[in-house]
Amino acid sequence: MILADYFRSEKTLEWDIAKQCGVEHGVIRLPETKDFDVTSLSHWQTVHKNFTDFGIKPIIIEPMPNELHDHIKSGDEKRDECIEKAIKMLPIMDKLDIRTICFNFMAHIGWLRTSSKIEERGGAFVTGFNINDFKPIEAAITKEQLWANYEYFIKAIMPYADKYNIKLALHPDDPPLDNLGNVARIMTSYENINKAVNMYKSDNLGVTMCQATYLMMGEDLEHVIKELKDKIFFVHFRNARGNKLKFNETFHDNGKIEMAKLLKYYHSLGIDVPIRVDHVPAMAGDSDTSGYGNIGRLFAIGYLKGILEAVEGRKK
Repeated sequence: MILADYFRSEKTLEWDIAKQCGVEHGVIRLPETKDFDVTSLSHWQTVHKNFTDFGIKPIIIEPMPNELHDHIKSGDEKRDECIEKAIKMLPIMDKLDIRTICFNFMAHIGWLRTSSKIEERGGAFVTGFNINDFKPIEAAITKEQLWANYEYFIKAIMPYADKYNIKLALHPDDPPLDNLGNVARIMTSYENINKAVNMYKSDNLGVTMCQATYLMMGEDLEHVIKELKDKIFFVHFRNARGNKLKFNETFHDNGKIEMAKLLKYYHSLGIDVPIRVDHVPAMAGDSDTSGYGNIGRLFAIGYLKGILEAVEGRKK
């Protein structure tokens, strides 16, 4: 697999840590400022050059810019305008050889946790979700609306994704609950995600295998990975404990998933895609408890590198 890490577009300490850990590939978040135009080649080139000059090759965009995707998912009056802009991103990505977009279809509420200070091993903090602590918001959308909005988007963008050979990797809903108040969710099971990625026949429509989210669905990970193996474009390396109604992240070696066994399974199936650590613990000295701190990231990257080298028998 290709070891990558997640980077915001402005240089931060995470850039240095990843580079010092031997990471050479980037999953990048585009700027979310008013002066960045997602349809401007020159704006993209500036961001791209900052990474490549630092020694990081951008290979995945994550997430699809929210300024576009929020309107696409909710299907509001800006939907068509935003789909047009999303389509204009694809030839730019092709030119810069960035081949994948990680996207989701969580309308109104993105990935959600109700706590960021659950104690884990040694007093480290992790994030978690408890349905009893969830506070509904005013927004509402139905499953029927979400499926219609998803189909509309996929049928509009995929001909261009095929034209420019750009992969769209669908992330599951996190937490994978069918409803959060009056906000429906649809990417909450293997059955639904399989339906979603086969709604348009294309080798460029697939999934981000967020291991812990599929686990929280109650799915058998090895079964899902085998069934989706040709559709897995990207892996989120994360571990957790609990169920969809109440769960928490863990250290990557301390959850329900046997990580080394699972990476060996990917390898046995010939799955060779980018992988990045996700939602790390906040260890002693970490001020960021959102799951994206620095010291926990050091542990996670080192743990992932060690397993990859053991499984693959080589550095990559």
